Amino acid sequence: MPGQVTARLGRLALAPIAALEGARGTLFPWIPVCLAIGIGFWFALPDEPAAWVYAVACAAVLGLLVLWRLGPEWAQPICLALALVPTGGVMAGLRAHMVAAPVLDFRYYGAVTGRIVMIDRSQSDALRLTLDEVLLDDVAPARIPHRVRISLHGPEEMPRPEPGDRVQLTAHLAAPQGMVEPGGFDFQRMAWFQRLGAVGYSRTPVMYLAPPSRSEQWVNRTRSWLSAGIQNSIGGDAGAFAAGVMTGDRSGLSGAATEALRASSLAHLLAISGMNMAFLIGFVFAFLRHGIAMVPPLALRINAKKLSAAVSLGVAWFYLLLSGANVATERAFIMVCVMLGAVLLDRRALSLRSVALSGIVLLMLRPESLLDPGFQMSFAATTALIAGFGALEGGVLRGRIPRWCLPVFTLVLSSALAGAATAPYGAAHFNRVADFGFFANLLTVPVMGIVVMPAGAVAALAAPFGLADLPLWIMGLGCQWILFIAAEVGAMEGAVTPVIAPGPWVLPLLTLGGLWLVIWRGRARLAGIAVIAGALWLWSGATRPDLLIAPDGALVGLMTAEGRALSVPRGAGFAARSWLENDGDLALQPAAAARAAFDGPQDARAFRLGAWRGLHLRGKGAAAAAAAACANADLVIVAAKLATWPEGCVIFDLADLDRSGGLAIRLDAAGLKVTPAIGGRRIWQGAAARTMGGHPLVAPEPLVLPKRAAPMRVRTDRMTALPAGQTAQGGLQPGRDSDG
Repeated sequence: MPGQVTARLGRLALAPIAALEGARGTLFPWIPVCLAIGIGFWFALPDEPAAWVYAVACAAVLGLLVLWRLGPEWAQPICLALALVPTGGVMAGLRAHMVAAPVLDFRYYGAVTGRIVMIDRSQSDALRLTLDEVLLDDVAPARIPHRVRISLHGPEEMPRPEPGDRVQLTAHLAAPQGMVEPGGFDFQRMAWFQRLGAVGYSRTPVMYLAPPSRSEQWVNRTRSWLSAGIQNSIGGDAGAFAAGVMTGDRSGLSGAATEALRASSLAHLLAISGMNMAFLIGFVFAFLRHGIAMVPPLALRINAKKLSAAVSLGVAWFYLLLSGANVATERAFIMVCVMLGAVLLDRRALSLRSVALSGIVLLMLRPESLLDPGFQMSFAATTALIAGFGALEGGVLRGRIPRWCLPVFTLVLSSALAGAATAPYGAAHFNRVADFGFFANLLTVPVMGIVVMPAGAVAALAAPFGLADLPLWIMGLGCQWILFIAAEVGAMEGAVTPVIAPGPWVLPLLTLGGLWLVIWRGRARLAGIAVIAGALWLWSGATRPDLLIAPDGALVGLMTAEGRALSVPRGAGFAARSWLENDGDLALQPAAAARAAFDGPQDARAFRLGAWRGLHLRGKGAAAAAAAACANADLVIVAAKLATWPEGCVIFDLADLDRSGGLAIRLDAAGLKVTPAIGGRRIWQGAAARTMGGHPLVAPEPLVLPKRAAPMRVRTDRMTALPAGQTAQGGLQPGRDSDG
């Protein structure tokens, strides 16, 4: 018996190695997964790694690669996987330092001169300009950002600016803001990788200084010229939609149309991604191949299939440049290159290996794209489609159903697979589920592929001969149908279901579970279902903070039975919108501010958080009112920097929030659990990262503020407690008042 037990344990210990041996030839898709794990860990680090950390990582990679080449055969996949994880982290760190550019470290108001490189619209539907070659009055060149982005709130009758124009305007600028709550969307990080060093707004007209030279910004100017031509020919939101899908210029689309597309789950049609690229390149490839086949002397002398692939590759490259080369378009372009390259080399065009190869290229070149919703949803949809159709190819799709049913079956199945694969990511990032999106896609995707994209391609070919009007008219009809379906579906009752934001481990577990289910072979793949179920269970138990404080102290949000109540109905709109969306709340800021939770005037809002009496001070008199605030409050939030700190309460002023970022506070059995948005010092946090050393709120563990019946003698003198309550770590602890 002991021998049998030992033998069984030995077989169990060797089972993973045997499974790896049996999986030889199918492990290539795990390469981008291992890279992504390393990149994810790098972005999750609280502090920027030192140089010695990268040196150790590189040494580990080299050592593991040596073992991969010289070690035993059974250990080679393990060594390669372990080497890829730190490789991903090193590539992310290298990319972060390569894109380093100045970030504005003060608030600026004055003249801004620069060259327009991008035109789009903000969430408030204002026209927005991105400028490079920036000049700021009385600012040293070393401190001037590489790029700035300015929303235009001035007169609407001014001429529309064009890419390449050199302009001047008077604007308010500031550094990009970080997370408005712990774990939220980090705009500051995204701006760093875009080399965007300042954002702001202007209420003055734009003054044009000089037009672009002939060779300057030719791609952006071509995009603008084509977009204007399409919109002039079609007109309205349909023209703006057509311009968006053909050139990537979505600045002409109204806010109502954009919201309808989101509510109906049709916004992906507007984004130039795999579907748009596939429709366009598929049409060009088929058009060329069948056109050559119709000329027998030509068809007998050349390989029509390979020639069509080569020409389609050039069209795809031009479309990539024209669209602005966002992450989803880059992923689609790489996939098209792999697919057409396989055609040229007489290989299988679509497979999980091609998806993995495009993932490797994109993650190595732009590691930050891993965190982009477009990257995640695009790869999820592509992987699900290839795996789903691959599993059914030998059964259902071959002889099991009539040929006339195949187009309908393919449409329904592709919509179901893509929808199921992207739904968790869309819900996690945008906090909503479009309940009727499946049906909206069934009614619009065929029109997109059969009418809109082919008509756009024909219009591009016919434009030099002055014959583009008819195909553009047909394209406009297709766009009108899509927008009509979007408006009707988006206006239906229950069209959108809000979703609470998941915890930090939910999406990684969902992704790993789904990949295991798709990539692995054999019955062991079913373990992926258990991982997915565990991630969904974690999501179902997600909770939201009881109190949220905006990074600038201008807004406070208190959770109530009706939902989160906001301290003011206007101002800090980005924080308000983000909080409510993460709560899974569809209310707008004025409605949330009307909920019963805050009392008093707009500049001194009182509230209760359990046994704590709170007070939110803002406006010009906030600093002066803070001196007497502790007489009636235990927790005071001041949207101003204080010179002195009164005793008897806990105070968070603007100086504290500048270093800690937005705060999330939860009621705990021991008191208040305070978690800062800034959990360490990262390269994209700029000046804040250099001044937060020793800050008690910037720590691996959240700070806990106990609540006692007696008044507390606590002040936040640069977040340091009074000597009587000071701990070895310098954290806040309550002290007894002299009469307590």
